[in-house]
Amino acid sequence: MSTKTAGRLYDVDVAAILTKEELEAAHCWEADDNVPRRPELTEFRRRLRYHQAQWREANGHPIGSQPMAPKAGGAARPVGSRLQLAYAKETGANFLTAGALDAAKARTSIIEPHQSFDHQRLWADLLSSPAMAFSLFGDPAADRGLADRAVHTWWPDVPGTVSDVRFAHSPGRLDPAWLGNLVAFDVAFVLDLGDGAQGIVGVVTAYAEVNRRQPPKPTRLPRYREITDRSGFFGPGAIDSVNGTELIHIWLDHLLVLSMLQHPSRAWRWGRLVVVHPADNSDFADACARYRDLLLDQSTFASVTVEELLDGAVLPVQTTGALRDRYLP
Repeated sequence: MSTKTAGRLYDVDVAAILTKEELEAAHCWEADDNVPRRPELTEFRRRLRYHQAQWREANGHPIGSQPMAPKAGGAARPVGSRLQLAYAKETGANFLTAGALDAAKARTSIIEPHQSFDHQRLWADLLSSPAMAFSLFGDPAADRGLADRAVHTWWPDVPGTVSDVRFAHSPGRLDPAWLGNLVAFDVAFVLDLGDGAQGIVGVVTAYAEVNRRQPPKPTRLPRYREITDRSGFFGPGAIDSVNGTELIHIWLDHLLVLSMLQHPSRAWRWGRLVVVHPADNSDFADACARYRDLLLDQSTFASVTVEELLDGAVLPVQTTGALRDRYLP
């Protein structure tokens, strides 16, 4: 079913082997992976889960469970795409580089006001998108020169220089002066534009996720409309196309950037939201394309695949190889 060559675990005709019985044998049969009426997306999610279980086994990491932290004597079942929680916290095995692990330790040692942060998934869930973000951007976080080269390689039109890299960051959760909700960036590249002005590249990552419909709270919708209308970036009918649809999450992430550009302090003079996803995540590829079509001005929104970031050849070779092996079956 698989072979291991030069430290890499290679899948052999994965699409042909992902039967229910084989997924169950690997503790990878999860009802949540099914996406109704989207068989290609269901297969993608099952393939990623199976691949993470293979990666875990190939590297000798102990299997995790549901729940992730079972109570003494409580019921638990093994989940192939998870690490045993205590082991994961002790070893940092969910992070691929020392820079990623250092960034994760630093971020989890502080609490931003009103943050909502799933520590268990970060450390023990091999499908965690925030964990992938730490591994993708942990090396740049540890080296400002590398961070600046990476940002300007990936997005050559970005102005200024990178002055900081922040994970799981919001300028102000629940603060109506910003967006007024709990939305945060997985990663924020803060830019020094000179004369005290700042810019932001806010990054959100999606590995195996799909977009789900979620209407905003009625009390917050007026603020969302205000930011949307004031920006001048959206075409006619855009709000109706995103509000209550599967595009709402991208819209709210984008509005967080726009709220920073509209903040009364005028500290933020340039901004862009970037959505990062694997090329085979057809749900996010389609959603980003549909969302882009709603914009009259696309300068504050972009999407990029994990493959395109790695093809930029700006991260260390060893890091790039580890990321490909881990996240791109």
